[in-house]
Amino acid sequence: MQNAEDRPEPFLSHAEPVLSVIDVAETVKYWHEVLGFPGHWTWGTPPNHGGVSWHGAFIQFSRDSEAAERMRGQCVWIRVKNIRELYQLHQERSAQIIMPLERQPWGFEEYVVKDFNGNYITFASPATSGGESTSQPLPPNVKTLGRKITTAEYRKLAESVGWLSMQSDEVLQQKLDAALFAAVAENTDNGEVIGCALVLGDGLSFFYIKDVMVHRDWQRQQVGSAVMREVKRWLDANAPQGALVGLFTGHALAPFYQQTGFGEAFGMIRIIDRSQLGS
Repeated sequence: MQNAEDRPEPFLSHAEPVLSVIDVAETVKYWHEVLGFPGHWTWGTPPNHGGVSWHGAFIQFSRDSEAAERMRGQCVWIRVKNIRELYQLHQERSAQIIMPLERQPWGFEEYVVKDFNGNYITFASPATSGGESTSQPLPPNVKTLGRKITTAEYRKLAESVGWLSMQSDEVLQQKLDAALFAAVAENTDNGEVIGCALVLGDGLSFFYIKDVMVHRDWQRQQVGSAVMREVKRWLDANAPQGALVGLFTGHALAPFYQQTGFGEAFGMIRIIDRSQLGS
């Protein structure tokens, strides 16, 4: 019998909603010709199943008139890039847009289309400034430097951006001690830490930037950019030639990190989940 340590771990690689519809062929045609999904297929004569695809988005349809009527109003949320171009495409193709493209309080630009089955498709993209920066200049009472950050300073900063942690002070201190470098931004009026970034790694070939934070009261005032410039100065002075520097970020923040020389790259991650491990 295999030990728990030897068994392959489950890995979820893909998910596709399956919507009940009255007419599979007409539904696939609509998603292809009106919504623009280039990939499309059907199964059966006449079709009783089918689907569409576009890059990483896949939707399936199953013929079930009773379920389609009972579940009318199903919703699919689709995350996209270049949402304004897609919105224009759907306007040109006379899609039934029941909610126009608007910025939402949760940080996404979204619009909603209703298909002829009565189902709703929300197209969403992380909101950006549209190329027009609304940031203010770095205030004169802000300075950046490299120094250790205390657990109290870290917690106060993390709580201000909604990063609540159940870690004990002892564990958090171990985490901070493991950092090779910490860049902090201080309010010189009172010495309060208002921004930080940690650099971890082996000190030789790989460096990893994490916990880039700016206090909510100081955001959009160039504090984050100043902190990242401090990180860049340290890396330029201390990282060996050819060393790899990495970080994880969402698509909306990519331009922020690109200004200090980072580029997009393919990566993979694994999160340790103790609940999935055997005794």
